[in-house]
Amino acid sequence: MPSQTPMNPSTDPRREGQEPTAPPRPADRQASLELGPAHPAEPLGQARERPARNDLLAASVAMAESESSDDQQRDPEEASRALNEVQELLRRHHVVLDLAHRQQHGEDAERHFLVEHLVERQHLNELRLRLERLHPADVAYILEALPQSDRITVWDLVKAERDGEILLEVSESVRESLIRSMDTEELVEAVETLDTDEIAELAPDLPSDVVEAVRQGLNQEEREQLRASMSYPDGSVGALMDFETISVRADFSLEAVLRYLRTLDELPDHTDQIFVVDEHDQLEGSLPLDRVLINQPEVLVADVMRRDVLALAPYDNASEAALAFERYDLVSAPVVDPHNRLVGRVTVAEAVDVIREEGESVALAQAGLREEEDLFSSVWQSARNRWLWLAVNLCTAFFASRVIGAFEGTIERVVALAALMPIVAGIAGNSGNQTMTLIIRSLALGQLTRSNARQLLTKEIAIAGLNGVVWGSVAGLFAWWLYSDTHQGALLGALMLLAMTLNLVVGALIAMAVPLALERSGRDPAIGSSVLLTFSTDSMGFLIFLGLATLFFR
Repeated sequence: MPSQTPMNPSTDPRREGQEPTAPPRPADRQASLELGPAHPAEPLGQARERPARNDLLAASVAMAESESSDDQQRDPEEASRALNEVQELLRRHHVVLDLAHRQQHGEDAERHFLVEHLVERQHLNELRLRLERLHPADVAYILEALPQSDRITVWDLVKAERDGEILLEVSESVRESLIRSMDTEELVEAVETLDTDEIAELAPDLPSDVVEAVRQGLNQEEREQLRASMSYPDGSVGALMDFETISVRADFSLEAVLRYLRTLDELPDHTDQIFVVDEHDQLEGSLPLDRVLINQPEVLVADVMRRDVLALAPYDNASEAALAFERYDLVSAPVVDPHNRLVGRVTVAEAVDVIREEGESVALAQAGLREEEDLFSSVWQSARNRWLWLAVNLCTAFFASRVIGAFEGTIERVVALAALMPIVAGIAGNSGNQTMTLIIRSLALGQLTRSNARQLLTKEIAIAGLNGVVWGSVAGLFAWWLYSDTHQGALLGALMLLAMTLNLVVGALIAMAVPLALERSGRDPAIGSSVLLTFSTDSMGFLIFLGLATLFFR
């Protein structure tokens, strides 16, 4: 959880383990206002007031421009349209090349090569120009949707200075394939354009010699920042934070703050507030940019700053920090060390990435996939990624078949049981999946605790029992009508009602027990949960249905 509650920024619970030393902050990465404190201002006349308001207007325009490096309005469907255009350009490129190869007969070899080269350059130049107009995230989206050969063709057309940004945007599996296609010099040139926190994000996927070459190209302050970022574990706030913070002192005037902001080339991305620190760099609060603009220039920072600031610690869980961003509608949040010193910040961009990655991880885990899979990875690699839970599913299917085999005599006496028993197992599996999805979501949001787990269990059992009675009655009536021409019709209807009710209750119990057990053991509650639920509802459904049938049809 975040180390400080929104209403008490002074508290800072200590974390176990040694905290990495806060690195020095270079001038181009972290800015701090070092001007003299403002003296009490004298009454201002009209001549003084007009320039101050003009300064406010100029600062407002500058801040609005700094929020985006691209003035072009973006379309949320741009990536999808661009993907279709790129695929069409690649298709035409392949068709023309194939046609040129077929027309090679009877032509001079040198002339044929020249024509083929010109045609190829024409299509690739058109493709290159289309890629240059796209945002790095859109280019990453396109690369993930292309087969390996086309992906490398497009990747080679991307400008070298954009490689680093795009590598940050693509998925890990696609990033690995792109890195394999680049030599050491290309990788170093791509990575050295990034900030230290972004280099730390890419470092685990880069060859060690590339990381060392990039590190040697950094100054001492940036090396310390890189070392600090890489020292934090994955999934922690420290691994997400960047060092591009702007801080001021509480005893400065807003006019001094504005003068300082105008000296910067640009504001860091997602800057919605300036952090207020004391002479020891300890966090005291924050100064929202809107308060800088709407208050008079002679007002002191201390008079308009916010003191109820939510501050994070480097070892806080990134998932819980992302939930805090969602809960409190944050754009940025400061990161402080155990001594409440400002060491960095986390922005909404990182929080959104965490939420998206967790959602993808849950979806893959529920399907029994161990890791994110490149759509166009090799058949062998994709098959291996799916083996574990397929093997588990095979074992559970054999177990369920043995349950059926134990009641062969009953099935021989009443053949209709073979047609009806999949209904009982299937309905319980669907109902259990609904319950399991709810439980996994509640665990992820931190809403399910020991104190309310019993109440939720009681509620889910009641829901399962009610659904069992309602839909078991529907299934029972259908079975009775289906076999009404036999003397077993009424008993089959009653059997369907009782077996479906019991199996839905069992499914609800399993759907709650499996995620809770996995979470308590320190594992991801979503990993293989659906496979274990299917095994339980199938096996128990067959056991309950055929066991009751044995009693009914002696």
